[in-house]
Amino acid sequence: MMESDLMESEPVDCTKECSAADYSSVTIPLQQPFNRLVCIEYPCRIRNEKAMLETLGGEDGMSKTFADPSKRLELCFRPQDPYCHPVCGNRYTSMSLLLRVRRRIQKVNTEAKTESSEKIPTPTGQCHMEVLGFIGTTYKFQGLADFQYLAFQTSKEGKCTSLYDKIILQRPEKKEFFDQDLPLFIPPPLFSRLDNPTDYFYRPEIQHREGYTPPQLSSENLIGLSRARRPHNAIFVNFEDKEVPKEPMKAAVLKWKRLHGHTNDFKLEEAIKQMFDVRPIWSRNAVKANLDIHPDKLKLLLPFVAYYMLTGPWRSMWVRFGYDPRKDPKSKVYQVLDFRIRCGMKHGYTPGDIPVKAKRSAYDYKLPITVNKTGSQPASLQEFTQGPAAESFSGGRRPAPSRYRLKESVYIFREGTLPPYRQMFYQLCDLQVDSLQKIIHQNDTKEAECTERDGWCVPKTNDELRNIMSNMIMQVVRSKNSALLPGKKAHSSSKEGQESIDMESAEEDNGDEEEEFHPSDGSENEMETEILDFM
Repeated sequence: MMESDLMESEPVDCTKECSAADYSSVTIPLQQPFNRLVCIEYPCRIRNEKAMLETLGGEDGMSKTFADPSKRLELCFRPQDPYCHPVCGNRYTSMSLLLRVRRRIQKVNTEAKTESSEKIPTPTGQCHMEVLGFIGTTYKFQGLADFQYLAFQTSKEGKCTSLYDKIILQRPEKKEFFDQDLPLFIPPPLFSRLDNPTDYFYRPEIQHREGYTPPQLSSENLIGLSRARRPHNAIFVNFEDKEVPKEPMKAAVLKWKRLHGHTNDFKLEEAIKQMFDVRPIWSRNAVKANLDIHPDKLKLLLPFVAYYMLTGPWRSMWVRFGYDPRKDPKSKVYQVLDFRIRCGMKHGYTPGDIPVKAKRSAYDYKLPITVNKTGSQPASLQEFTQGPAAESFSGGRRPAPSRYRLKESVYIFREGTLPPYRQMFYQLCDLQVDSLQKIIHQNDTKEAECTERDGWCVPKTNDELRNIMSNMIMQVVRSKNSALLPGKKAHSSSKEGQESIDMESAEEDNGDEEEEFHPSDGSENEMETEILDFM
């Protein structure tokens, strides 16, 4: 149907009848207003409409997906199976019409046949066409559907037995249920990050000039031989090491001095040195909140003024060269507290009740159910060489606003506020609550030994701090949602002018409950991203 035909036709009727001879050209007038519909190209043959709707999450699930333009429509072929891997449909804008075509055929009495050889005339009829609505959105399933994992056990005879009734709780069970012997069933932690086949455009080996020497590669860098990792020359120290470095590596000094050419670079260097003179131990988030510096510059500047602690009570912290916190009891206030927001029914609220997002969502690793969004624009060369931290400009212009500085909430904890993320690394001096500071300083001037778990604090101090902080957060959550825990009065402890939750942080969420402490392991998983930045 041409668009001109729709525009020129008078909106009299939305139906049209025509004979078989008029099938080649038909004009159907539209009548306003018409229904707006959504089309779903279901990738299977539909025999049961109710079962089909269940695979798409029901009408409520489809409505929620349609309400968010960034969501992809999920299709689960086994909706009752929690291990079913969904197939995602992409959302497209369309301009289509839904037509209903009916053909009425005149019946012919086949019994009234003559003895002659005359052929029975072909039945003729009329077509009744009706425009049901306009389709503005279409969901198309274009991805692969073969990523599935079933819970079953195969016997020696080759018979498969389902394990769902043994591993999925249908009702509260006693201890005997969990003590029974079951075959090992470990579902994969993640599926493919892409659901569409991708073409690999192989290229020939790079031809270097004469005299080129390939970089030395370790066993950890076997992919991409033409692009070795660029080290930032940071020094890593474990709690068991006897000595601490007193000066940076020569390569770190040369790398910073090579970039150290602008006036703002001198100011940044002096500013971060003054920070470590006042406070010998800092987290990278705390530095970002007190210094407006480009992240690439910070990667070069931190190894120039401090070393990195891998394990112990100061793990994931940057320590000033020559300063050993294991020998100074005053360094107790700079110890790190790995705090994670506790969620669950036993705590009185679920993860959905807390307006705090995780640094890394599961959507980053599983099959993406949201469309890709445009990333942030990279910094220009002028921004990197000059930086927005300039204090004065020629011509008397006002300095540019801070672009890289984070808010204080990324490293400071206050009563009545929520952390920006569900897992945070706080230094004890940044817990600005009197009751918490009283627990931290309860053994001042009586510190006897620095241990890997508790440092200079009393044993189990971190556990006590976490319990008090969790209760404070629970009160904030209850005050924000009065529907939680009906029958109990919500006590609000939030202050006026509460800080807005900043969604920029360097920590990631690896769980909501505390994990068992292993002295030799430290917190390697939480620091993996930051460590790789400085290797």
